[in-house]
Amino acid sequence: MNIIKKRSKEFYHRFISLKGEPANIAMGMAIGVFIGVTPTIPFHTAMIIAVGVLFKQNITAGYLGSWLISNPVTIPVLYFCQYELGSIILGLQKSAWALNDYSLEGVMNLGWHILFPLLTGGIITAPFFAVPAYFLARRFVVVLRERNLP
Repeated sequence: MNIIKKRSKEFYHRFISLKGEPANIAMGMAIGVFIGVTPTIPFHTAMIIAVGVLFKQNITAGYLGSWLISNPVTIPVLYFCQYELGSIILGLQKSAWALNDYSLEGVMNLGWHILFPLLTGGIITAPFFAVPAYFLARRFVVVLRERNLP
């Protein structure tokens, strides 16, 4: 429980130190959450930087959003649900699989019969996390800044 409290404080302090307009911070957070939900772990940071630069959004907020949603506690649940959803949507028969590590090699060794439904489910579920993240982050920034006015 101590690690959760420590990580929560770390996240909070990094979040409140973000510079920029609330909408840009919130959009950066939403981008990070969207990418963090997808099963693209080896590429999260590069994707956040690329999308953040392309759309001129807060990259640090994107990194924080990804870090918030993509962690050792959430990844197994997300990946399982995304694979199940992707298999149903694509009409594919489910395969037994195990992810021994979250490295690029570990993910690639799963094969496309696992990765395709996993990616499909990830892309479909990502907006359900990213859209609320935008509104929550924007509200959080506005409230924190109003509280800290002189």
